[in-house]
Amino acid sequence: MYICLCHAVTESDIQNAVEHGACTMRGLRDELKVATQCGRCATCARTCLNQALAEIAGDQEMAA
Repeated sequence: MYICLCHAVTESDIQNAVEHGACTMRGLRDELKVATQCGRCATCARTCLNQALAEIAGDQEMAA
């Protein structure tokens, strides 16, 4: 699903960015330009970021 229409950023783009080290909205903005144009995607992007971080944390707990 598209999260940022201005920069054509998808949910999977955010997931990939998190897997490659983005862990804050600033990181997403720097890497994907999310929420830098109109800003309407910021809330949804933050939700996707938090879900991706939680998913990674859950994977790490299962591996331990």
